[in-house]
Amino acid sequence: MALSTAVTNLHSPTIAFTTPPNYAARLSHLLTLNAYTPLWCPTLLIQPTPSTLTPYLSPHSLHPFSAIAFTSRTAIQVFLQAAAPLSEPPLPPSGPAFTLAALGKDSELLDHDFVLRLCSNPQRFRVLVPPTATPSALAAALGDGGGRRVLCPVPLVVGVEEPPVVPAFLRELRSAGWVPVRVEAYETRWAGPGCAEGIVRASEEEGGLDAVVFTSSAEVEGLLKGLREFGLGFGDLRRRCPGLVVAAHGPVTAAGAQRLGVEVDVYGVSSSSTTDDFIVFCPADVERHLHPILRR
Repeated sequence: MALSTAVTNLHSPTIAFTTPPNYAARLSHLLTLNAYTPLWCPTLLIQPTPSTLTPYLSPHSLHPFSAIAFTSRTAIQVFLQAAAPLSEPPLPPSGPAFTLAALGKDSELLDHDFVLRLCSNPQRFRVLVPPTATPSALAAALGDGGGRRVLCPVPLVVGVEEPPVVPAFLRELRSAGWVPVRVEAYETRWAGPGCAEGIVRASEEEGGLDAVVFTSSAEVEGLLKGLREFGLGFGDLRRRCPGLVVAAHGPVTAAGAQRLGVEVDVYGVSSSSTTDDFIVFCPADVERHLHPILRR
């Protein structure tokens, strides 16, 4: 059964998006505000696994670390779940400076309350946000590790190939002298054989599908896998919908899509965009590209 939701609007272009459920409501709402008809067909599902972080939150377990690097909003949210039952902060009030690093607006979650869950002395912490919201920029912003340890809560990808972003991020940290400790804080799973049904059905109707938005290359692979269940490839969608616009969250997702054989027509280039606040039509740079294409 397809996991899809459409808002009927005969005068609005239909924009399919494949983001997991944790981002879907916000994206759907903002698409509607921008006069598009959202069609949600998640190709991935997210399962938090806060228990994997618990060993690092017991007394003294964080002492060997100098930083925590979050490459997604989901990782921060799962970390908060893991820290919620703590009776006392795992870090003492005195000690060397501790860095919390995150991308773009994800850093808004690293607020005073978050810090107090880790330590009673907020002065020990600095929040690091790179100028460009990519894991590679985050690794660069952390600078020389000098043999220090950094905790990296990342996803375990199941059912599709792991995108190269996280492994590359960990390699870049090692190259900069850090000792990254990978913790699989949540699972990203393929949504199953029916995940492409909504997009397939929309493509069968004239004018039923105007654009497809991807926020990660794993979503692209998930859709391709779902399309194969219907005996289709992405080229078949293009042929059914000659004016189809393919949009990606940013250059990293665009490169991943193209690696999988899906040409991207437009992608966001806003340095502050993150998966949570990216709506392909929200950043002005992407909006300018899509309006002429979809409104012609």
